[in-house]
Amino acid sequence: MGATLTAACTGGSPTGTANGPEGSPVPGGRLVYGLSADANGFNPVRDSFSPQTYAMAGSVIEALTVIDAQGNWRPLLAESIEPAENAAQWTIKIRKGVVFSTGEALDAQVVKANLEAQKTSPLTAAVLAPMRGVEVLDDHTVQVHLNQPWGAFPNVLATQVGMIIPPSALADPATASRRPVGTGPFVFVSYAPDNRFVVRKNPRYWQKGLPYLDQIEFRVLPDFQTKAQTLESGQLNAMATQRDNDITKFGALAEQGQYRVYKAAGMTVPELAFMLNTAAGPTSDLRVRQALAHATDRNAFIKTLRSGLTKPADGPWSPDSKWYAPGGYPAHDLGRAKALVAEYERDKGPIRLELLSVPDQSSMQNAELVQDMWGKAGVEVTIRQAEQADLIQRALTGAYGAIVWTQFTAADPDGEYSWLHSRFARPAGQISINMSRVNDPQLDAALEQGRRSLDEATRKKAYATVQQRLRATLPFIWVDHLSTTAIITKPNVKGLAEYRLPDGSTGRPLIGSVAHRVERIWISR
Repeated sequence: MGATLTAACTGGSPTGTANGPEGSPVPGGRLVYGLSADANGFNPVRDSFSPQTYAMAGSVIEALTVIDAQGNWRPLLAESIEPAENAAQWTIKIRKGVVFSTGEALDAQVVKANLEAQKTSPLTAAVLAPMRGVEVLDDHTVQVHLNQPWGAFPNVLATQVGMIIPPSALADPATASRRPVGTGPFVFVSYAPDNRFVVRKNPRYWQKGLPYLDQIEFRVLPDFQTKAQTLESGQLNAMATQRDNDITKFGALAEQGQYRVYKAAGMTVPELAFMLNTAAGPTSDLRVRQALAHATDRNAFIKTLRSGLTKPADGPWSPDSKWYAPGGYPAHDLGRAKALVAEYERDKGPIRLELLSVPDQSSMQNAELVQDMWGKAGVEVTIRQAEQADLIQRALTGAYGAIVWTQFTAADPDGEYSWLHSRFARPAGQISINMSRVNDPQLDAALEQGRRSLDEATRKKAYATVQQRLRATLPFIWVDHLSTTAIITKPNVKGLAEYRLPDGSTGRPLIGSVAHRVERIWISR
């Protein structure tokens, strides 16, 4: 299912459209937006994109497609995308009259160069593995040739592999990692690592009359309490939070008109999972992974750290998704966990496990709670903090045992193909986009069937098998599904609840947990 933003405790769901319930948008103003983590870089060809990266880089760089409120793809920089040869070939018509902030024109050669750069990038090549070539048909049309049918191909073009940067940025990737350039509503001004990322209005933006804001400052504030206090003091206009206390507190204040609380609805991404290294260390043994699953009390997480606001997860898709299939996940059973640990120890000795976490408060609380749970089963767990860029690098290279993890934000389940297929699993020390390194033939076959088919019933059956195999192989210990992530704003920040696409349809405003389209945000004065 697609994601929408719902405005809680505000007497209705604002639309952000001209002359709508929020009134007519007012141009101008500056938004200061608090994020919990920094980016690993802003070059979509070479840098790992987290939700925070999408929030910042997405204000500057746009993709060929975008996801609507129902989870379906729509054209953005593309004008249209049409399949042929049973979806083994796609023709992309590129929107005319679009220029980058550098003045360079967007055309077919630029799109071809970007897709080819993504195809050869060590980071993203796996995602475009089915792409065998890009042919320029005319100045604004390219034809993508695949080596197999790929019915959901346009969906992946809404992610970083479909984000388009100009030839000058492709030629200087290091600079593009720190000074992003794109066709987006804003242009880069400055970046101070672990501090702030500032953009200003793009006077060349192709959607006339947009953006409304003059400037956005994204401020990196890992500590939840500090971020909340900064919002209360007026130094922030908006913040993203995963802390249930913030949602409860500001939700009460929203009833008095002091704030607005926007929560994700219809999301399929888990709020929390623990990713396990299935290729190295004790977690390469299924018995250990089963023990960790049985030792994890999901309801205790929900009661202790979520104020009862979430539901237990048993896979990447929640029960409100049309792709969800129930059954087969290990129940909380400490006795069974201890027995599995004892069996392993008789064969191989004590289980010592390093658990990685970013240093923000919420992630550390999750790590400490599961450390206690796994410890009660007999597993010695050491928590190690790592900044987000280092944590992602260690995940990619397999230098970990377990990681506090969130992922699986794709609107279509095929978007998880390269994260889960053994084709993209590499030995520890090599970059592996399948970061858990799960290797299961039945899982692979189901992923292939889901990718190749255009029939929804066939695809649902395939993704039911995907869920069954994930519950059997346990590359992830699932905890709960997203419902405590929210964006909290001052009452004069408008236009977040609904995002209108260029064709007039309603878009999916929230990407992952913190990123959203920014061109229609405005501040009333």
